Amino acid sequence: MDVIAETWTSDECAEHWGVKTTTWLGYVSRGQAPAPLAGIDGRRKRWDADEVRAFPRPGAGRSRAGAGGEAEALLARMREVAAQDPPSREQQKELLATGREQGLEISAMARALGVSRRTAHTWLGA
Repeated sequence: MDVIAETWTSDECAEHWGVKTTTWLGYVSRGQAPAPLAGIDGRRKRWDADEVRAFPRPGAGRSRAGAGGEAEALLARMREVAAQDPPSREQQKELLATGREQGLEISAMARALGVSRRTAHTWLGA
């Protein structure tokens, strides 16, 4: 007998993470949240509720403690590079790419690097 796991809609996933549905879908599109289940419903995407509960949430809503020491160290390094006179754009871009790989929020990284979010997005090619 197959056991059907609990599934959630995008609205339910967003509610669990404490974000708007559009924010949730943005996380999904960037690979910062679980992918929807395949073949569940032709019209409405669904997610495995246990997978959503277990997935580490990115973004500003996450506590700094939850970000972990590695993320904090990376943000500190970004601030150090930004404080240089002049800042090394190449180092800033490399740190930004590393931060994206780790799932750090663009706003936090841009602030640490001393650049606008638009500049950060441009450097990432987004």
